[in-house]
Amino acid sequence: MGDEAKQGASPRELLLEASRRNNTSLLSEVLHSQSSTQISKLLNESTDGVGNYCLHIAASYGSYDVLDQLLDQEGLEVDPIDRLEGDTPLHKAVRFTNSLTRQEWEAGSSMVDLLLDAGADPRLRNKAKLKPMELVDPRNTELRSLLQKAEFTMTAGDDVVNRDAEEEDEGPTGSASDSDSD
Repeated sequence: MGDEAKQGASPRELLLEASRRNNTSLLSEVLHSQSSTQISKLLNESTDGVGNYCLHIAASYGSYDVLDQLLDQEGLEVDPIDRLEGDTPLHKAVRFTNSLTRQEWEAGSSMVDLLLDAGADPRLRNKAKLKPMELVDPRNTELRSLLQKAEFTMTAGDDVVNRDAEEEDEGPTGSASDSDSD
């Protein structure tokens, strides 16, 4: 994007363009021109004409470096839902991976892994009621396995958290009165 084009472009337009083109220097310029509260607002509220947020765009275009930089930003929502398909960025990353040749699948899997590491939820379903794992090319067993493990880990983690909360609500088990009589 030339300097004359940058002059008239809004921070939102520059953010989305950086996400589309995997342009980390443009992304850095945009982020450095904003205060920390403006950054999270810009990242979490900026969409293109069809309701894709910057993470959706970066994942759809395979913009790994921009995605990595975006995920480092404090206050970023990692599971925004796009307006058109109800996809999360994780859905988009899987769709992008499916568009690659088998030799390129590893690059797509790296993007999926990056999103999972940042806390993206592989259990979320889009408007077609599909989870990201259900969009994976059936031949891509590595990506399917990566998403299955992430889903299992999140589900198991929720079970532990829920069980701990239930135990707190119920109070200590056993005979609490025994300790009172000492």
